[in-house]
Amino acid sequence: MEREFLKTAQRIVIKIGTSSLIYPNGNINLAGIDQLAFVLTDLKNRDKEVVLVSSGAIGVGMNKLHLKERPATIPEQQAVAAVGQAELMNIYNQRFLTYSQQTAQVLLTRDIVEFPESRKNVVNTLEQLLKMGIIPIINENDTVAIDELDHQTKFGDNDQLSAIVTQLVKGDLLVMLSDIDGFYSGNPAKNKNAILFHAIHEITPEIWDFAGDKGSKFGTGGMISKLNAAKRILATDSAMVLANGQKPQVIFDILAGKQIGTLFCRA
Repeated sequence: MEREFLKTAQRIVIKIGTSSLIYPNGNINLAGIDQLAFVLTDLKNRDKEVVLVSSGAIGVGMNKLHLKERPATIPEQQAVAAVGQAELMNIYNQRFLTYSQQTAQVLLTRDIVEFPESRKNVVNTLEQLLKMGIIPIINENDTVAIDELDHQTKFGDNDQLSAIVTQLVKGDLLVMLSDIDGFYSGNPAKNKNAILFHAIHEITPEIWDFAGDKGSKFGTGGMISKLNAAKRILATDSAMVLANGQKPQVIFDILAGKQIGTLFCRA
């Protein structure tokens, strides 16, 4: 009963990937977002503390602006993200309010969590929101976050951000919802013999070798970024489950201890 402890997870960070929010044709997956709002509100009704780390700003912005290809330049990407971030929060607010759940937007850049005073302020804000029964919806502040000279303001991707947020709030569990059923020994779309790992307790060189390249044209995360996030989680007493986010109700099964996706935890 390796997953029995998941039933008692109290403070849970959910990371939803762009592929779970945007259909392959570029349109917004409204049904998926509605399901997510329903599930997270129900967890909240069970007295769980929930934080959502959401990708999708650029993907939603591309949809809003009728763009078929992800912009190439940083200023273009940031402009599209600015449009998309507002639209995404509008959709989240609308869907969560259907279930009478209040949300709050929190935009972060890496320097915020690396400077002690800023870090303390972020933690205080998140703790207060949770205390007030509000679900924080966190994203990277794409309009200002770039890697410039030695001033690193970018997390790299929202997989990393979700792991950092889990550390900041001392979360019991990070549930990372992606477009894949878990961590495989190869790309299951290309290799029929790829094996799904049900649990990983240590990220060995062999595990790194199994990771492929980055994900869809609407997002930035790939298996390597998920392993980096898992490595950060394993460095603490927390745990992470990587699972398919096509149907957000899968979160209920994960928290019931069912063998879904890949569990990353210390042995």
